[in-house]
Amino acid sequence: MLHELLLALVGYTGDLIIDEREHHKSLGLHLSPDAPISDQRSFKLASDISFIDSSERDLIERLITLGFYYRELDRFATKSRNLSWIRSADVSPLERAAGLSKPKTEKPSVYRRAIANGLVEILSVYRSAVLQIEQKLLSETMPILATVTQGLNKFFVILPPLYELILEIERDDIRGGQLLNLLHKRCHCGVPELQACIQRLLWHGHQVLYNQLASWMVYGILQDQHGEFFIRRQEDRDVDYGSSISDMSEKLARLSTDDSSLTDWHLGFHIFLDMLPEYIPMHVAESILFAGKAVRVLRNPSPAFQFQDALRNQQIKKGSQKVQGSSGRVPFHKEPFLDIKMIGEELLPQSEADKIETMLQDLKESSEFHKRSFECSVDSIRAVAASHLWQLVVVRADLNGHLKALKDYFLLAKGDFFQCFLEESRHLMRLPPRQSTAEADLMVPFQLAAIKTISEEDKYFSLVSLRMPSFGITVKSSQVDLPNTKTYTDGSSGAVLSSTSSETSLDGWDGIALEYSVDWPLQLFFTQEVLSKYRRIFQYLLRLKRTQMELEKSWASVMHQDHTDFAKHRNDRMNCSISQPRRQRCRPMWHVREHMAFLIRNLQFYIQVDVIESQWNVLQSHIQDSHDFTELVGFHQEYLSALISQSFLDIGSVSRILDSIMTVCLQFCWNIENQESSQNTSELERITEEFNKKSNSLYTILRSSRLAGSQRAPFLRRFLLRMNFNSFFEATARGVLNVVRPRPSLPVLNQR
Repeated sequence: MLHELLLALVGYTGDLIIDEREHHKSLGLHLSPDAPISDQRSFKLASDISFIDSSERDLIERLITLGFYYRELDRFATKSRNLSWIRSADVSPLERAAGLSKPKTEKPSVYRRAIANGLVEILSVYRSAVLQIEQKLLSETMPILATVTQGLNKFFVILPPLYELILEIERDDIRGGQLLNLLHKRCHCGVPELQACIQRLLWHGHQVLYNQLASWMVYGILQDQHGEFFIRRQEDRDVDYGSSISDMSEKLARLSTDDSSLTDWHLGFHIFLDMLPEYIPMHVAESILFAGKAVRVLRNPSPAFQFQDALRNQQIKKGSQKVQGSSGRVPFHKEPFLDIKMIGEELLPQSEADKIETMLQDLKESSEFHKRSFECSVDSIRAVAASHLWQLVVVRADLNGHLKALKDYFLLAKGDFFQCFLEESRHLMRLPPRQSTAEADLMVPFQLAAIKTISEEDKYFSLVSLRMPSFGITVKSSQVDLPNTKTYTDGSSGAVLSSTSSETSLDGWDGIALEYSVDWPLQLFFTQEVLSKYRRIFQYLLRLKRTQMELEKSWASVMHQDHTDFAKHRNDRMNCSISQPRRQRCRPMWHVREHMAFLIRNLQFYIQVDVIESQWNVLQSHIQDSHDFTELVGFHQEYLSALISQSFLDIGSVSRILDSIMTVCLQFCWNIENQESSQNTSELERITEEFNKKSNSLYTILRSSRLAGSQRAPFLRRFLLRMNFNSFFEATARGVLNVVRPRPSLPVLNQR
């Protein structure tokens, strides 16, 4: 009777104590290890036993429930610790085909295996207690049931909740971060013994988490064969995680290419919220994601970048040797390919990797999970990764030089180049673009402007290419003989450009855009979204500069013609009498032109000086003060947002009015050269009236209370001050709003 009871307490039934599930089968066989966990207690005393009274029966049946809990916990641990899935990658095709015919087993889980290791520790304590009871009963004459009850009493508060725990895990197929989350919730209980056991299980689960964090944040490798980590590949969203280890090694082999590392940065990995434990905040998970991606970039530099960096170091070494002395033979050095292997280690020194690993090891060795310590360690690791990524992008990749190049070409800081380009292409742009040769036609003035204004020392101009998005052909600035066709990889940016050009079309040439070729690792900083914003600003500024140039050219052209006519007919009194009325008739047009030029010049000065230069100085101060890559990305986004916002590109009503004003100005310039016909005079009157309406509407909108209270208010006031320095716009706008006037002839505008 004693040994029958003790065996039942460790999960072995017999004739006295039976398992009802096995008894109903009438086979007397033990359950299969793969059988599901029973949701009902099935250990019972045999019904035909008559020598045990009812009180003892109740006590024995209460005790043997511990044996049932033990057996189910042990079965769960054995099943979870089964490592047969490791050999699945090496099975032969015949064995694999045979395995397909068998019922599909559940997916393995490293987190369940870790929890199973913790359960084994707890069950070993229980077995030791049963063994101690057996030794005590064999050595002394003591009441059996009382001794067993007294020795195992503490397990009545431990084993039942653990059984409920594994039952929930199996029923809901809980794994990975969800399992950690469940254990973390169960830790909050009022039973110290049970709390200690669940904390131990959670500690085992965190060992797996820390191993995955170390693999990700130290080496940049996602070690997650079964999809249990909260960081996941984008391509694995719909993939079954039954992949073998060989499949994982194939994925890791792709890390050596620069395309994959940059794709991984933008699209390769994401946070899988279903596996993110609730006690890990989202900002901490994002820091973990960033740190791992940064380490991947630092440990897998582009081959082209490796060669350039090694070549640069080799040239520095040769230069230092020449300085040290010219006498004697200079020792022979191999080509810089020998130094390529060192580039990855230089980008992330081993000492820094060891520091990250040490911080994770300290967390791993702690007996309890401390949220504050975990977050501080993650923030420190993220700071290390961000600092080295900053060093790579800002210092080694010359970020500031590329920012200056984008300012020169996309923000028209090289005004002489674009002035020359617009002058060279002025006659071409008077005609509609030909669909087949538009880019090739633009290439000639583009290269002529470059020859006249761009020095050979400008290494960034070769990265700039001219593009007509509506035609889809790209003209590289560095290739004069043969235009290079380049396909856009970012559909969103193309959509932005096409929508912009179609919405506010001045003529066929308003779709001119620039493209900038960005090498590794600057794609991390200059994303397609960022470059599309630069292109949008460039198109706006180029239209503005083109309008300003046309207004100046029209004045110079007509004045030249007027002086020529005056010199030709100065001795002819009849012709003089004819040209004098023509001068009087044209004088109102020059007031209109001056009014247009005044508005365009002030708008151009405001954008180039008050907006671009001031924001550029702010960005430069941020670059000097910051040594964090993510901070730098944020500062650059603020810089672009400020340019768009303070240039009114984000206000549809204002940008539409400005574009229509530029359209009217160009129409005025093109019509004023043919001013002899009366039909042309009426067209100029219509253009003048349209310009007055648009300019007054612009001033009225810019003075609205909605814009006055926005973040652009200080910059807007500067622009309004320049426009309305003599209160002309204010008086004109008030007159337009309060007085309905008939359509006038060409008015005389006393704006000076």
